[in-house]
Amino acid sequence: MPCEAKGSFLLLYGSQLGQAKAIAEDLSQQACDHGLVANIYCMSEVDKYDLVKEKNPLVVVVSTTGSGNPPDTAAKFVKEIKAKWLPADHLAHLQYAILALGDSNYENFCGSGKTIDQRLQELGAQHFYATGHADDGVGLELVVEPWIEGLWHALKKACTLRVSSAREGENPYCNIETSNGEPAMNGQQGLQEMPTIHAVQQTKTSQESGLQSPADFPQNDADKAIETELHQLSLNKSVPPLSESVLNVPTLPLEYLQLEFQETAHQNTTISYQPGDLFCVACPNNAGEVEELLQRLGLEEKGENSVQLQIKKDTKKKGAKLPTHIPENSSLWFLLTHCLEIRAIPKKAFLRALVEYTSAPCEKRRLQELCSKQGSSDYNHFIRDRSVCLLDLCRAFPSCKPPLSLLIEHLPKLQARSYSAASSPLFHPGELHFVFSVVEFPVCPERLLPRKGVCTGWLAELVAPVFQKPGSDTETGDWVQNGHLPVLPKVSISVHPSSFFHLPADPSLPVVMVGPGTGIAPFIGFLQHREKQREESDDCAFGETWLFFGCRHHDKDWLFRNTLKHFLEKGTLTHLKICFSREEPASPGEVKAKPKYVQDNIRLFAQDVTRMLLREKGYIYVCGDAKNMARDVNDALVEIIQNDLRTDKLAAMKVVAGLRDEKRYLQDVWT
Repeated sequence: MPCEAKGSFLLLYGSQLGQAKAIAEDLSQQACDHGLVANIYCMSEVDKYDLVKEKNPLVVVVSTTGSGNPPDTAAKFVKEIKAKWLPADHLAHLQYAILALGDSNYENFCGSGKTIDQRLQELGAQHFYATGHADDGVGLELVVEPWIEGLWHALKKACTLRVSSAREGENPYCNIETSNGEPAMNGQQGLQEMPTIHAVQQTKTSQESGLQSPADFPQNDADKAIETELHQLSLNKSVPPLSESVLNVPTLPLEYLQLEFQETAHQNTTISYQPGDLFCVACPNNAGEVEELLQRLGLEEKGENSVQLQIKKDTKKKGAKLPTHIPENSSLWFLLTHCLEIRAIPKKAFLRALVEYTSAPCEKRRLQELCSKQGSSDYNHFIRDRSVCLLDLCRAFPSCKPPLSLLIEHLPKLQARSYSAASSPLFHPGELHFVFSVVEFPVCPERLLPRKGVCTGWLAELVAPVFQKPGSDTETGDWVQNGHLPVLPKVSISVHPSSFFHLPADPSLPVVMVGPGTGIAPFIGFLQHREKQREESDDCAFGETWLFFGCRHHDKDWLFRNTLKHFLEKGTLTHLKICFSREEPASPGEVKAKPKYVQDNIRLFAQDVTRMLLREKGYIYVCGDAKNMARDVNDALVEIIQNDLRTDKLAAMKVVAGLRDEKRYLQDVWT
């Protein structure tokens, strides 16, 4: 039966990789269960909504990219609301709530959501519900689930207030009352707080609540025998009290795709980029994993069949659309190899959907536990923290046989992987170089077989023959056999120009580069570019160039050793400071500890670094790991600036923030 609509709200999402979109679509689906109607749009669809004329409450779900930037789909929205000519009461009629997604491993956590939140308030809009800041570094669901749980009461109240006040011709939000019944001075004082995360004690029986307990499943002798073995907690086994608890299982996601099987070139392009730009590699899923997945789903005979997708005629999912990332008439093999992220960590909604296609009662129960509120700890430990994927679940729960349509509905688009350009077009015309290290996932109880990163594992297979041939040059990758160059593999890429991570326009300004490991990549491009600039400009002044590089062992992973030596000899690189984190002292009598990490060398050469940054208006670039290295380098900068200016830590942090604002402290980091 269609739900009885009691109120409408505008739901906008801004998504880069699909997480914000998935959450917004889930909100739209849940809204009907709460007697509400969600008018859902991507923030880029600016022609379909108008905040100035919007009378209903607004809910925004938005992710953050880079150093606090909005996703591409929200960039135009943010630009429009940040227009300086807008009056302070431009959106005074609007009530809103924001769910901001971010990752605390990066600078400016939830920066996009915070920017939108602040600007909406500056334009007079008011919260009807507290902003949620969800951290992908520890698990989005820790904030997302309780935020959504508390949203519905606040939304109903806001919708009811708007309707009743509109009938009387009043501003619907100017007479909001506080929780004690007293009139509030403005909408902010009547703000509905986000619920605290806590365990909920169940008071209803499973029959009354519609929830399922272990007793709801029939047991045979084999099941009872298995139950006696549930003494060790694992991905597919639980222990009391969870195994005996009544579960709050999420609502079953609505299916909307109908699938049918039918029987059934690369293009060379000119590369245009600058040193510091990113580019994305379009990589396939591992062929062995695709083959195993087909076997486990019973589809191994249909790999070459084309897949025909349609929206189910009887679907109840509002606004159901065919996925745009799957080309028409794709073969099943192509779809699983190039379109779907089969390594994606399954979300709880996916687990809930898998329950319906799992036949073994004990496996069915365990999947319900993992997607339930009570099983959140197990979900984080056994699935999220271990990077478990669909194939791992199929191995752990062999009776789970989902249809292909369910995979297409729940698995995200296979994303291209980003890398930094490690070359300059001035130095290597028509070429683009990059560096990668192979990501390894070792065996663990939840992952029975070792595996490599989707893209780095594939790239390693592509280049392996090059490094195995006689006469191989491991630094350039060029080799000749029988007087002929081999047919090298082709890789599909797309360049993503950086708006900030470039050499300063004024070459006389000093440059400090910090790039341990593969983080050195963009700086090789910088130095190649600078060398060509020096060759072509006899009368131009060039500033100092410092590179802080680090690796584990000087004889194993010192990347570009000969190249860096060349730059030093030519004067392109004026100072090279290297450290090795896993090296033992050179001799037993060596007392003074050598620097182990790049931040140690920054402290060691603090006077030079602060001189260049504070008095010579120099630039500092950091590339590499965001979780540890980038934070440690930032802490070292704060420390040396604090000592140089003889001030307190807070004042030094403000100076560092000023360098960021001036675009003289720039980062290209990843997790």
